Amino acid sequence: MINTSALLVIAIVIIVILIILVILGMRETSGTDPLDERLMEFVSRGEMATLEEIELSQSFLERVILPMATKFGSIALRFTPQKALVEIERNLELAGNPRGLTPTTFFSARIFGSIGLLALTLLALSSSGQSLFTLMNIGIIVLATIAGFVIPNMLLENKIKKRQDSIRKSLPDALDLLTICVEAGLGFEAAMKEVQDKWDNELSLAFGRVLQEIGLGKVRREALRDMAHRIGASEMDSFVGAVVQSEQLGVSLSKVLRIQADDMRVKRRQIAEEKAQKAPVKMLLPMVFLIFPTILLILLGPAVMMLMRSSIGDIF
Repeated sequence: MINTSALLVIAIVIIVILIILVILGMRETSGTDPLDERLMEFVSRGEMATLEEIELSQSFLERVILPMATKFGSIALRFTPQKALVEIERNLELAGNPRGLTPTTFFSARIFGSIGLLALTLLALSSSGQSLFTLMNIGIIVLATIAGFVIPNMLLENKIKKRQDSIRKSLPDALDLLTICVEAGLGFEAAMKEVQDKWDNELSLAFGRVLQEIGLGKVRREALRDMAHRIGASEMDSFVGAVVQSEQLGVSLSKVLRIQADDMRVKRRQIAEEKAQKAPVKMLLPMVFLIFPTILLILLGPAVMMLMRSSIGDIF
């Protein structure tokens, strides 16, 4: 029998590590080195400081926790197939790189999540006085370990779906604004700049990145194709393909944008109608197992209690 106190200590340590990783994942990152940012702060204030003083001025999270998590993830990634690493990087890209997560940090969170749920399951089973080596308990332990490894990936896939849905909803309105700006005489990049300035959503951020890449010298059609690849939505692939073809064939861009806006609006309406048709089916289970039993209890409960207190209740 495993010592319960030892399991409790292990579980507490794992939970503390998980909390640290959650804080680490929620921290806002700008994609730059924190040490460089701190150095620029000292330079802007005109203060003279050594590199050691600048490094010590960083928070404990930036100096210790982040390098430890990255190092642990780098070691773990050595034993991970290259295909899995490419898939993690691709999923993070589709999710918009939430909170500046890297494949190393995300993989570390999956490993710690698996270990944490395993420790909590062992603690719960041992504290209940049950044997850990029964078939049912072994199955529970295995399922908890797998769940801790899979749940972060499920959350990431949910983030991808929400991001793509947000872009699908905002794309027709953005195309309307692009059409108006192009017909008014603005260039395509200037029209995209208007969309970026007007809204603050996933699509405007994607347009902003395209403008930055074009400003750094990338060809416009390549920047647009890379944007469609980062988003992974069929609507965005259609929009980018139409814009690239209009540029190559010399077709009027305003007409192409107007047609695309109409098509995207029809697709958005179709998606909304599809979700409306699915709603009754999704509501069926909560109604059967939650709402109907409650209604029956409220309506028939008093009658059953009166029958049980009457002479009829003596029969039972």
